[in-house]
Amino acid sequence: MKVLVTGGSGYFGELLCLQLLERGHEVLNLDVNKNLDEDTRITFIEADIRDYDRIAQSCTGVDVVYHNVAQVPLAKDRHLFETVNKNGTENILKAALEKGVQRLVYTSSSAVFGIPQKNPVFESTQPTPMEAYGKAKYDGELLCREYSEKGLDVSIVRPRTILGHGRLGIFQILFEWVFTGKNIPVLNGGNNIYQFVHAEDLGNACILASERPGFNIYNCGAEEFGSMKDMLQSLCRHANTGSMVKSLPMWPVVIGMKITSSLGMSPLGAYHAMMYGRSMYFDISKATTELGWNPRYSNEEMIIETYDWYVSNRDRVLTNTSGSHHRKKLRQGVLKIVSRLL
Repeated sequence: MKVLVTGGSGYFGELLCLQLLERGHEVLNLDVNKNLDEDTRITFIEADIRDYDRIAQSCTGVDVVYHNVAQVPLAKDRHLFETVNKNGTENILKAALEKGVQRLVYTSSSAVFGIPQKNPVFESTQPTPMEAYGKAKYDGELLCREYSEKGLDVSIVRPRTILGHGRLGIFQILFEWVFTGKNIPVLNGGNNIYQFVHAEDLGNACILASERPGFNIYNCGAEEFGSMKDMLQSLCRHANTGSMVKSLPMWPVVIGMKITSSLGMSPLGAYHAMMYGRSMYFDISKATTELGWNPRYSNEEMIIETYDWYVSNRDRVLTNTSGSHHRKKLRQGVLKIVSRLL
């Protein structure tokens, strides 16, 4: 089939493109930037998701669209959340319907649930986004429902926090702290249960969702997971650099995270302050039952794999300042001071 991946130059989008190539599909990558080392078998289309005419042109003759373009929480830009995450999603939905695309898979976010009232979170749990990024992603979900009623075959995949080799962003800061032997903070003992998902597992879920007709929503996360403290302690033991997990009181830290983020002193966004010390995990039984999806990686396996990739590629990472937020190092800002106090 001919498939279009929006955001195919991003961290997850690139991996999804490669998985689709392995399945024998003709793959188009629609993005504003091209990776210098992009696989030559992928056709790159330089386009902004906000440019409807260009998007419609790119959907011509396409069988399946995998829509991943989004401004992530690290962007901290309400205008971009609105124009890219919401309006851009409507552009691709409208174009797909107009051009006769057979299926569209929308990669949403667990941020649509804000702080869940109870866990596990099911597909039927009512979304209650509590910050701008989550609200924009949920607006995208509502648009998917609207266009499914107009005749477009759509599925929504909601991932938990994504990990896997090459994942950077805020994890680059974590891995650099561990690599240099700094202590790693958790909140209120770090006993909050937190689920991740490996990018390869997520890619498989998106592809399986594209093969099942009809409007559907699937929550995707690891099958094996535990507390934030346990996962980070496993990482510290594996790294063996002297890093240890240190507990801090939740509310003073959360208030400090919010203030420094709003003042531009920290790379962290509102969602990070809201969720780092809280529990959140999905029930994934619908995806495993209906799609035959079987996530391979546990929390511990994926954090260690991602850290090992970082160590092997650290010199290159530290000199790279381009690309999406999840593919490059971040300025630590006030976090550099915090690391010296732990």
